[in-house]
Amino acid sequence: MAFTLAAPCEYREEIRKSRFIALAAPADSPQAAQAFIAAHGDRAASHNCWAWKCGAQYRFSDDGEPGGSAGRPILAAIEGQDCDQVAVLVIRWYGGIQLGTGGLARAYGGSAAKCLQGGECIALVERLPAQCHVPFAELARIRARLAEWQVSIESETFDADGALLQLALPAERFAELGQRLSDLGRGQIQLVRRD
Repeated sequence: MAFTLAAPCEYREEIRKSRFIALAAPADSPQAAQAFIAAHGDRAASHNCWAWKCGAQYRFSDDGEPGGSAGRPILAAIEGQDCDQVAVLVIRWYGGIQLGTGGLARAYGGSAAKCLQGGECIALVERLPAQCHVPFAELARIRARLAEWQVSIESETFDADGALLQLALPAERFAELGQRLSDLGRGQIQLVRRD
């Protein structure tokens, strides 16, 4: 099972006079991950190394450190903590003592891992795409219930009779939620899977 962070977290340490600050945050898309990195990088620092993972997509950067000594160890820390939909930025202020590529990999990967370990993790639930058409008379009530059931509304398209809701819902609850919607709408609301 994969996990993400409930909220951003931070870890600081000094290694042979170099200061490291690891910042991690949930990121549900590559764009959100890149935005987090852009917003939290420090131009005054020696290096802003980072990695993110969103499902099958991932990226990392060594930001001037020797190849493979920073970004890849940060990504390895993300994967080692069974994290997904997470961005990690490790900022380094050089302290004058060379760490070597092995020392850099341990410093960056270790800071990232300790940051993720210190954060509050929540399990990622597999979400299933679905849709249903809701009459106008039921729309406000159905929206409130969907929020209670942890179903997110991705989009709404209105027509003369109501709204077509594009939803993302916990996969293991599809049948249960379909029945609840049908009951609430007195048989008028049918939950359908979409591709």
